Amino acid sequence: MEALFIFIIKSSGLIALFYFAYFFLLRKETFFTSSRWFLLAGLVTSVILPLVVYTKVIWIDPAPVSYLPMTNYHYLPNHKQHFTTPEESLEINWYLVSLAVYALGFTAFMIKFGIDFYSLNSVLKGKKIEQQADFKFVDVNENIAPFSYFDYIVYNSSMYSEKELESILEHEKVHSDQHHTIDVIISRIFCILFWFNPLIWLYKKAILQNLEFIADSEAAKKISDKKAYQYTLLKITTHETCVAITNHFYQSLIKKRIVMLNKNQSKKRNYWKYYAVLPALVTFVLLFQIKTIAQEKEKKAAQEVIEPADSVDVFKIKKSTTDQQLKEMAGKLKKNHDVDVVISDVKRNSKDELTAIKIDVKKGNEENQTIQIEGNKAIKDCGIIVSTADNGSKKIDIVTNGGIDKPIAIQNRVVQVREFNNPDMAAAPTPPSPPAVPALIDAPKPPVCPIDMPKMPKAPVMPKNMKNKVSMAKFEKEMEEFDKKMEALQPEMDKYDIAMEKFGEEMDKYSAYIDQQLGPDFEKKMEQFEKEMKVFEKTMKEQEKQMMKIEKENKRS
Repeated sequence: MEALFIFIIKSSGLIALFYFAYFFLLRKETFFTSSRWFLLAGLVTSVILPLVVYTKVIWIDPAPVSYLPMTNYHYLPNHKQHFTTPEESLEINWYLVSLAVYALGFTAFMIKFGIDFYSLNSVLKGKKIEQQADFKFVDVNENIAPFSYFDYIVYNSSMYSEKELESILEHEKVHSDQHHTIDVIISRIFCILFWFNPLIWLYKKAILQNLEFIADSEAAKKISDKKAYQYTLLKITTHETCVAITNHFYQSLIKKRIVMLNKNQSKKRNYWKYYAVLPALVTFVLLFQIKTIAQEKEKKAAQEVIEPADSVDVFKIKKSTTDQQLKEMAGKLKKNHDVDVVISDVKRNSKDELTAIKIDVKKGNEENQTIQIEGNKAIKDCGIIVSTADNGSKKIDIVTNGGIDKPIAIQNRVVQVREFNNPDMAAAPTPPSPPAVPALIDAPKPPVCPIDMPKMPKAPVMPKNMKNKVSMAKFEKEMEEFDKKMEALQPEMDKYDIAMEKFGEEMDKYSAYIDQQLGPDFEKKMEQFEKEMKVFEKTMKEQEKQMMKIEKENKRS
């Protein structure tokens, strides 16, 4: 449960990072297609990056072997147990409460998503479809704004003139041809998953707005009269009925769309803004996505002797113990404890691992003790433990079947065998440092447009019943008044055009100033930064593979 909440917090943080990067750096640039992929990459990164964890292993010296006195446990037959009633202690599981609230919101938005699909299907159901090239045109009678849904383009031809309809269709063709519906659905899905995060709704709005900029920009290239296209935008604003989960021609941001249509193309050097998010992503990985694991070092020798206060000696035999090590073990038992050890019937497999062994142990006149292991598989760890009492008497214990690796109780003490100082254990690589972003100047603020676009009069709404003469006469009269208002507005529009041209000249001067301040080497520095980032990413991938390989080797070791 906790892992889920941590994932949600990390994903929400990455969504915020990409949104603010777009809002403060890219929102006013005319790289609409690049901004589209940037915003989509932000959503994908917010889901994938929190799942990518790099493991860093730190090797530490093993803790010394401790000897703990055995504890005697006694049952108390008359001991009364006390149970806490719910009235005495009521604890709320806030994780479950949060999960329940999240599930309610998720369910509600999923239902809304399903209703929107049903509404879309109701609009398309039973309508005549006209196939032209890769597009399916659907002419409806409903008073709704034109929209596209994958290769479907839906409109009401009776509501527009031939020239207006041409502008609308060119706009919707761009949406359909570039598959903008996929962007709309993806952003909608993320709004369902992260419905509690207000930034995701702003993120979705930014995606939809950028898609309209793309369609306006591409459609304007195919239409000779750009002003007529802008007037068509204004006319469509009167249609407030739109179908959800579609690319509809109507948007509430008409002023911004017209401004972006008339804006000069951004300089190519401003592409550096797309890479400004990379250092933040690298910092996120270094701070939150590197998991540190501490492991004890191991001893190289397969035979290990632990001598706690000269009272207990442990001689360990592993599957990798060599004949020489077995011989040394027998010699040390004879020398230190006067114990005779005879090793025989030693067998090994193709990997030179012990599969069978017989060890006869005898101390003075005592009876022999024997270890005999036979089989086809490698043996489990075993060994001989010699404990010395306070009066000098010695006791020999034989441990088999892997029991040597577990804590062993000897003379009211707990003995545990540990391994350390294994030079074969692979060490984790050190993560590389990300390159630094080239420093920028403290540039003055860019010039602000000195004049707002004149407020357009509201266009009359065409009557639904085209055969009603009274309604049509009223509509024609309103259109005449609308045309007169537009003619009266023309001087203000001309004034606005002149102001925009002057604003464009000031922007060119500002751009020239920035070029002069940044210097001719700035683009070279940015290219070098991009190359270093590619090397850094490649190194990180190689280290990830190396970490997986090391982990496998360590487990096998």
